[in-house]
Amino acid sequence: MDDKSSPDSHNEKAMIRAPEPEMADRSGRRQSVALNIVENPLKRATREQAVLDAQSFAELNGMPEHAALFGRAALVARDPENFDTVDELTGDERAALAYEKDHKWHGPFMLWYSIALCAIGAATQGWDQTGSNGANLSFPQAFGLWDDQLNDGAGAVPPGRDEWIVGVINAIIFLTAGLIGAFIVDPLNHYFGRRGEIFITACILTATPIGSGFAQSWEGLFAARFVMGIGIGAKNATVPIYSAEMAPARVRGALVMFWQLWVVAGIFLGFCANVIVKDTGSISWRLQLGSAFIPSFILGIGIFFCPESPRWLMKHGKLAQGYNSMRRLRAHPIIGARDYYYSYTIYKEELKLARGAGYFARLWDCFAVPRIRRANYGASTVMIGQQMCGINIISFYSSSIFERVGYTAEQALYASLGYGAIQVVFTIPTLFLIDTKGRRTLTLITFPLMCIFLLAAGLSLLKTTGSRGEQIGPVVLFVYLFTIAYSLGEGPVAFQYSAEVFPTIQREQGMAWAVCINNTFAGILSLTFPRMQTVMTPTGAFGFYAGLNLIAWFMVFCFVRETKQLTLEELDQVFSVPTSKYISHELTVWLPWFIKRYILRKNIPRPPLILEKEAKVEKILE
Repeated sequence: MDDKSSPDSHNEKAMIRAPEPEMADRSGRRQSVALNIVENPLKRATREQAVLDAQSFAELNGMPEHAALFGRAALVARDPENFDTVDELTGDERAALAYEKDHKWHGPFMLWYSIALCAIGAATQGWDQTGSNGANLSFPQAFGLWDDQLNDGAGAVPPGRDEWIVGVINAIIFLTAGLIGAFIVDPLNHYFGRRGEIFITACILTATPIGSGFAQSWEGLFAARFVMGIGIGAKNATVPIYSAEMAPARVRGALVMFWQLWVVAGIFLGFCANVIVKDTGSISWRLQLGSAFIPSFILGIGIFFCPESPRWLMKHGKLAQGYNSMRRLRAHPIIGARDYYYSYTIYKEELKLARGAGYFARLWDCFAVPRIRRANYGASTVMIGQQMCGINIISFYSSSIFERVGYTAEQALYASLGYGAIQVVFTIPTLFLIDTKGRRTLTLITFPLMCIFLLAAGLSLLKTTGSRGEQIGPVVLFVYLFTIAYSLGEGPVAFQYSAEVFPTIQREQGMAWAVCINNTFAGILSLTFPRMQTVMTPTGAFGFYAGLNLIAWFMVFCFVRETKQLTLEELDQVFSVPTSKYISHELTVWLPWFIKRYILRKNIPRPPLILEKEAKVEKILE
């Protein structure tokens, strides 16, 4: 993998031409075809023709006043790194492009506002899971679920049935998010747009936490969280796409990663709320659950001031509106026109492949078309890896775990607050690392560390002698170290990677599947952990997830390909390499280099990325 920061360009890798495939066989049945769109399509035409095509695009789509601008933008998009050779540019345009090149984080207020607001939506999930984390200490007693007759000397031990009830109440939001919410994304996006879909889910996620706080039985609490999960799943699948479609390629990873930053900020704020309301008596768990409405309420109000996704408007034929939206998200009209017109030319190429394809045909393409299937391998790996690493046994049950090792309920809430603060603090550096070191590199480094720290935390639970501090201290220390490793790798990577690897046509379906994987396994983890602690002991449960970290590392090594600083469209080139060829390269080229460079400390150059060099059309369905 390449450590160097690659330039932000539309042709930063060697580009090749792929022939246009036919869309149907002789029987008239649609074929699933993977076209490697790795050539800048604007380079197929002459310089003069590219200008005429761009001007015609503007005139035919209700933007005649911008025809000359689009003509100049097309010349820039043909060779973005050499924009200074385009004589047609005005002095102001040339200065804006030069400033953009030298200032990676430059962008208008609306770009930052839109992405930051969407990131607030991520806080809903973090806040909710920490609200239930604190509520787990008292809501079971409120509904008569804990049997205080059974005691192992360390505290109340629930009978098996009650453990499963507590588990399913915690898990249901993730099960419905993965199995229902993620798969209603496409129709919601189609009819209401990205902004409309986000507003609808914000309303759901404002009402259901309040409903949870007023629940009069565990069945009522279950019902409220069932509906909440549907909203979470639909939101989780749309917000990262919305952010990715607005962000410039040079900082896309960092901007979209605000999703993870605000998930952990929501976790921290949820723990803060748990501590604030801890002395309110029997209603504390109701306030802990209900407080999660705050970020979703802000999201629902704020989304009205955001522009619609330019790519969504483009896909729905609203090209003039799409440019106006892109213009609000870029620092200068020439930058907006360049990005929008280049995205449109790529979209036309992809549209040829999906003509007439419905929702389920596009979903099937995620498994049948080789280029998309390889992206699906990577997205599914990082999503399931987020659950395999075991972070959510801490996020969902940290207060219960800390209470079990000897903390009082109040001390357990404060220890959980520390856990949330660590996640926020150590996610921030990854904002800068993700687009320099890369997604794959960060996960390969941190999974082994998570394995070690989680195993050490589990073994520390075995210590039953010495002072109370000697017994509790190592457990908390290793849990915190485990959290640091997660925050520097797998945590920020999962949703950001999944939002960027799928082609435009299949993006909703691909992201829906990735969110389904993530939330379904989060639900399974949340459902099983209370019972797992009893059957396997807490040490055995921690050791089980420590082992899963090693399995996840091998999965990342085989299936997760680097995507740093590539445009959303240029990722076709990365996923054109067959999986067997890619794994062989990593084993025979990259791994020996890594050993020589970092273990034997030899100063040898990094091997180049393996990229598909032959234009081809891959036909899967005959």
